[in-house]
Amino acid sequence: MSKSIDTFKTRSALNAGGTNHQYFSLKSLARAGVGHIDRLPFTIKILLENVLRQEDGLNVTQDHIRAVAGWDASKQSDQEISFMPARVILQDFTGVPCVVDLASMRDAVAALGGNPAAINPLQAVDLVIDHSVQVDRFGGPNAFGENVDLEYSRNGERYSFLKWGQSSLRNFRVVPPGTGIVHQVNLEYLGQVVTTREGFAFPDTLIGTDSHTTMINALGIVGWGVGGIEAEAAMLGQPVSMLIPQVVGFKLKGRMPEGATATDLVLTVTQMLRKRGVVGKFVEFYGTGLSALSLPDRATIANMAPEYGATVGFFPVDEETLTYLKLSARPSDVIDRARAYCQEQGLFRTDATPDPVFSDTLELDLSTVGASVAGPKRPQDRVNLADTKSSFLAALPSLVKKTPAPVLAGVAAAPLSTPAKMASEGPVGVQPKPSIDTDHPVNPNALVDGSVVIAAITSCTNTSNPGVLVQAGLLARKAAALGLKSKPWVKTSLAPGSKVVIDYLKAADVLESLENLGFFLVGFGCTTCIGNSGPLPEDIEKGIKEKELVVASVLSGNRNFEGRIHPMVRANYLMSPPLVVAYALAGRIDLDLTTEALGTGKDGKKIFLKDIWPTNAEVQDATRKAVRSEFFAKQYGQVFEGDAPWKAVPAPKGDTFAWDAKSTYIRRAQFLENVPRTPAAVSDVRQARVLALLGDSVTTDHISPAGSIALDSPAGNYLVENGVKKADFNSYGARRGNHEVMIRGTFANVRLKNLLAPGTEGGVTRKLPGGNVTPIYDAAMAYEKENVPLIIVAGKEYGSGSSRDWAAKGTRMLGIRAVLAESYERIHRSNLVMMGVLPLQFEEGQNAGALDITGEETFDIEGIENDLKPLKLVTVRTTTNGQKREFKAVLRIDTPKEIEYYRHGGIMPYVLRQILSK
Repeated sequence: MSKSIDTFKTRSALNAGGTNHQYFSLKSLARAGVGHIDRLPFTIKILLENVLRQEDGLNVTQDHIRAVAGWDASKQSDQEISFMPARVILQDFTGVPCVVDLASMRDAVAALGGNPAAINPLQAVDLVIDHSVQVDRFGGPNAFGENVDLEYSRNGERYSFLKWGQSSLRNFRVVPPGTGIVHQVNLEYLGQVVTTREGFAFPDTLIGTDSHTTMINALGIVGWGVGGIEAEAAMLGQPVSMLIPQVVGFKLKGRMPEGATATDLVLTVTQMLRKRGVVGKFVEFYGTGLSALSLPDRATIANMAPEYGATVGFFPVDEETLTYLKLSARPSDVIDRARAYCQEQGLFRTDATPDPVFSDTLELDLSTVGASVAGPKRPQDRVNLADTKSSFLAALPSLVKKTPAPVLAGVAAAPLSTPAKMASEGPVGVQPKPSIDTDHPVNPNALVDGSVVIAAITSCTNTSNPGVLVQAGLLARKAAALGLKSKPWVKTSLAPGSKVVIDYLKAADVLESLENLGFFLVGFGCTTCIGNSGPLPEDIEKGIKEKELVVASVLSGNRNFEGRIHPMVRANYLMSPPLVVAYALAGRIDLDLTTEALGTGKDGKKIFLKDIWPTNAEVQDATRKAVRSEFFAKQYGQVFEGDAPWKAVPAPKGDTFAWDAKSTYIRRAQFLENVPRTPAAVSDVRQARVLALLGDSVTTDHISPAGSIALDSPAGNYLVENGVKKADFNSYGARRGNHEVMIRGTFANVRLKNLLAPGTEGGVTRKLPGGNVTPIYDAAMAYEKENVPLIIVAGKEYGSGSSRDWAAKGTRMLGIRAVLAESYERIHRSNLVMMGVLPLQFEEGQNAGALDITGEETFDIEGIENDLKPLKLVTVRTTTNGQKREFKAVLRIDTPKEIEYYRHGGIMPYVLRQILSK
């Protein structure tokens, strides 16, 4: 920490709670006449402290410091800075590939004559195992234990590998499965607000391999999601290269009205910010309305920053922050340090704090927020609760399964895995489950379009919030007392983000009421929202298939993209936990809960939502009494030790990992094999073919699914060929440590629409020229044999969604040299560069349609070999049937550092060579 050359002489001393710390003073910088620090947004101040502390004259210079301190709200900065987070946080879906890459790098270093033990995280790294539990069992008291048993039986090999990492890698800790979701563990325990190292105090900052790392912004901690590739580089001491961001201020005033929830607020905020356009920008909340929001309410909003497109959704430190630190059993020195440091540095907000100067502003009166849901396909598609029925009916024609049409005249249909067949397989790798309610057997004939078949109070966005969870419990208690039950065709589940949730639901005396409606504990981790919803009962699946129904899921999560929740569920809606319970009671999404009855009570009278909706006073009183500091202290007292099943997992030893050639879970990273000491020269792209021609809003879920693996798919065929039974397939997410599975799963989402194969749905394309419909993987391998480079052509918001490293890795390993799109999601664009793939962007006003691109063309991309620089215009030439066309595209390699990564063939070879050079 003392390595800063401190040319502005800002190194100072601070006493906090009787302990002396050194720090780099923003006030001292202001007194030196640098910048206009007082009115800077809080997030820019934190970036400023970071570069001030990291000044070395090379990666960070006086010019960088002056650029951040002189931040101009009216302009988009072209100044690149190097940001060094205090720590890195991983979850196991994304974390396992990170550890695989580190282990592979150790092998690569050894192969080149270096010391493998030199490869270690240089920053503090925590990995929380939270994405591996699936909702196989539900609706009964044994669901949790049985799901845990299945989780360990499926994932023992992965867990053993992570234990090797924990014992062999320095600065690397693992939070065992069954503890909670990474974001909530971060919020409730790991986050420090102000951290210390080597006698210095400084803001706790982080990057994480889950896009919803942004939840920590609620605690006044700047953190955002990155790809696993970028996280690995930061773990190895590489700064995050970024342009100084624009900051959008979101002013809140007033108080929430009766009946409105934090979920309703975040869906409103998401819709507003998506409409304004904040991709790549910081969003900072300000105004007196912040004092009316609890920290969990803020966490609900911060969590969904990826859904509204911002890099962060930040809330400054204030008295509510410190109150939460105390409630969650943080030590007194942590609280004292946070107060003293933030007040001294101008990082502490009060209602009297002058409004910062922002690049743009929005304003919301909290009193105008009303009951809302979002769906059926995107988080930003908010509708008022009263309009849900009409909204679903309007969307229904577009959700109906369409019979595949002929691809092109004279082109044969697919002889292999058709999308319809792949989708019909449903979830795999799971066992049959008990019915939700044995007293009410399911009649498949009761299912209709709009039937709710999944109702999940799922972790992440809302289970960090005691208010909405207690509210769901109070609603369940009232409903049960009146004789209402969840409909028998609804798969109900409760998957809290931490064990503390169960403690306070019990203390509020509402857990039993939730269980009475089928909402039994199914696991502590990321479930329905990531696609770990598990299979539906066989009779339900049968009813959906036979009548080709458009059924619905309702969940209290943050993601509802196509094909994500369950392959057979085409309409997916985000909502608050109490509304999840309400729709489970109704059993239909095509119901106006504001005017139509939920059902009939035991006295024969119709019961409406208003009859069982808890008042704000009831919720506040129950929450205040139930949420206790001792619950946090108990659950996090020995958080890294784990339970008996975790302790029983074997932990291999050694500086290098002993790879099992027969493993279908963990394999050495192919792209880190045979890395030369010096990179080859970059070259233009010649005679490339289009592997997929895609439309707007293609997400990383479309590119790299995390859910079930279809039996009749390239990945399923690979597993069967390697002796894996269908019941043991597990999921793409769980197998992210095996590139052979993941490359076969790239572009394998059952809802992908590739315009090269019109009338189809799923991971298929045509092998050009001509060619039958075939799985994308098979076509890519055929092109590879012919040494034909590949490209993807897409529309707006390409790569939106979770920060999937495999969306970029799989793209590279399929032989794709470039992606040409109208616009990109921030993380995926960065990840493409870091895997050596060119992200190209159509010039303003152009797209595939305007340029008559059909996907039948061959593409030449020129301007890469010579004068490669950020954001330059390159020439794209297409040829089809002898007709040639030329246009310009923007090279979306945005910074000089990214140019270096691309020249080295990706960030991992770059880091490897940097280490070897030392």
